[in-house]
Amino acid sequence: MDSVATQFNMSGDKNDFEQIFTFRPNPSRKFSFLEDKETVTLLMKWSMHGRLSSQTFIFDQKFHLYDCDRFALCFFTDSSVLSSLKTTIAWESLSKPVTSVNVEIVPCTRVSMDLFDPIYTCGIVAPSGHIARCFHDYYPDYDKLREMLQDEDSENYHVLGSAERGEFLFRLFKHLCFGGTLNQYEETVEPYISVTKKMYKELISVQKDPENKKIGVVSTVLKVHVYDESGQCHPGERENEQMFSYLIVDPFKRLVTLLSHSHGVGTMSL
Repeated sequence: MDSVATQFNMSGDKNDFEQIFTFRPNPSRKFSFLEDKETVTLLMKWSMHGRLSSQTFIFDQKFHLYDCDRFALCFFTDSSVLSSLKTTIAWESLSKPVTSVNVEIVPCTRVSMDLFDPIYTCGIVAPSGHIARCFHDYYPDYDKLREMLQDEDSENYHVLGSAERGEFLFRLFKHLCFGGTLNQYEETVEPYISVTKKMYKELISVQKDPENKKIGVVSTVLKVHVYDESGQCHPGERENEQMFSYLIVDPFKRLVTLLSHSHGVGTMSL
């Protein structure tokens, strides 16, 4: 039987015994998208190197989707987690005691890159892989990919529906496309696609269904906003789509990975 830590709730409701999750770092878990030369070079170009971080932790208790709020709060108040985060930019915004965590469950069902097929068939990306340019009042180098990603009035905005845009795979792609403060945008789509695929494959756990033999995602992805007594503190004090933090939970291996990005000027050298 699993050893489960509990706390007593004096209210006497159905949550009288609430599981408390505890964590310990898993330093053996490395991510090639943060280490291999080709990807690091691209992250530097996109002004994300040194600001994108990913760390994995082990937990001993069973995880269920209905536990996600408590799980996230336990994570960001765990002394082992906070001690480990001291080595990352994420720690800078967690200097005060955490009081609450807002959790958004992010859809994560894709097991291939076919989600992006429409951008190749509607004129956003040419057969050569080059991203089509378009006119913009303020940005002379604006392109149809960025227009599709953020401009709801764009004729191509709806080539991907709301369900596709909600997927974690799409969100990763969009984060990479917009990068950091000094992002140097790509002329072709392939670098964005390849790094998205590499990150997604390393972050997400899949499993084959024994009955239908199909591969499915088993990870739960939680987008988190963390608050202390002064307000939102992580991933940043202000709302910015490029300031993001996700908890990616593998309930079977009992591993959770924190993927965070602090928007700003990334490091330009190794």
